[in-house]
Amino acid sequence: MGEQPIFSTRAHVFQIDPSTKKNWVPTSKHAVTVSYFYDSTRNVYRIISLEGSKAIINSTITPNMTFTKTSQKFGQWADSRANTVYGLGFPSENHLLKFAEKFAEFKEAARLAKEQSHDKMELTSTPSQESATGELLSPVTPESINGTDDEDGGATPGTPQHTEPRPDPPTPTLPFSHSSTSINKHWEAELAALKGNNAKLTAALLESTANVKQWKQQLAAYQEEAERLHKRVTELECVSGQTAVIKAQKTDLNQTIEELQATLGAKEEELERLKAEMEVANEFQQQKESLTQKLQATEERNQNLEARLSALEQTVENTQQERETFRSHLRSLLQLLDGKIFELTELRDTLAKLIESS
Repeated sequence: MGEQPIFSTRAHVFQIDPSTKKNWVPTSKHAVTVSYFYDSTRNVYRIISLEGSKAIINSTITPNMTFTKTSQKFGQWADSRANTVYGLGFPSENHLLKFAEKFAEFKEAARLAKEQSHDKMELTSTPSQESATGELLSPVTPESINGTDDEDGGATPGTPQHTEPRPDPPTPTLPFSHSSTSINKHWEAELAALKGNNAKLTAALLESTANVKQWKQQLAAYQEEAERLHKRVTELECVSGQTAVIKAQKTDLNQTIEELQATLGAKEEELERLKAEMEVANEFQQQKESLTQKLQATEERNQNLEARLSALEQTVENTQQERETFRSHLRSLLQLLDGKIFELTELRDTLAKLIESS
C-alpha cells in the first residue's frame, strides 16, 4: 500500500445535520482515532477515521478547504465532495491546535501538488489538443473543399469517408472563343459538386457533433462509475491501511481493560474490607444500643433507689424526731419520778422517825 498514516489523534466525530444544516449529529459513540494519511502514488492527503470497520470520515484535503476553530476544544471543516461538514471535539485545546497546524501544513502540500500536476497536464495535453483540433477542422478547410488534400487527410476519425471521386480541374483545350462558355459551365459544375460535398461534409460534421455529445454523456457516466469505484477502493484502502492503527488501538484497549480489571479487583477488595468494617460497625452499633438500653434501665433503677433513699431518709428523720420527743418525755418522767422518789424518801424518813418516837 502506498498510503500510510502520518499523524493521529483522538476526538469525538460529528457531522452537520443534512436536513437542518445547523445541528451537529454525533457519528461516533466515543472518542475515536482520527488520522492524516498520505498516498505517495497519487500525491494525495486524506483525513480518515474508523469506528470498527465503518469509515465515519473519509475526506480528501483540497487547497480550498479551511479548518475553523469554533471553540477551545472544537473545530470543523467543509468537504464539498462528500457534501457535508465534519466536526471534531478534542480532549484539550493543545490537541485541537496540533490538528489545525497539521491541516494547514497538508493543505499547503496539497496545493503545491495540485499546481505541479496541473503544469504536467498542460504540458502533456497541449500537443494532443492541437492534433485533435486539426482533425476536427480538417473536413471544412479550404484545401478539402477545393479538392487539394490527400486521400486520407479529409476524413475525420469516427465519421464516414466519402468514396465519390472529386472532379478534376478543367484543361483548356478549345479555342479562346469557346473557352469562356466552357469554363463557366465547368465552374458551375464544379460549384455544384463543391456544394454537394459541402452539404455532405456538413452532415458528417453534425453527425460527428452528435457522436461527440453521446461520447461526452458516456464519458460522464464512466466518470461517475469510476468515482464510485474509486470511493469504494478508497474505503477498502482505509480498512486495510488502518490495520496497524486498529492493532495499536486494540493493544491500547487491552492494556486499558487490564488496568480497569486491576482497578476493579482493588475496588472489590476495598469493598470487601468496607463490608467487614460495616459488619463490625453494625456489631458495635448493636452493642451500643444494648448498652444504651441497659444504661437507661440502670438510670431508672437509680432513680427508683434515689426515691426510696429519700423516703428512708425522711423516715429516719421522722424516727429521730420521734426519739427526741420520746427522750424528752422520758426525761420529764424521770424528773417527775425522782421528785416522787424524793418525796417518798422523806415520807419514809418521817414515818421512820415517827415509829422511833412512838
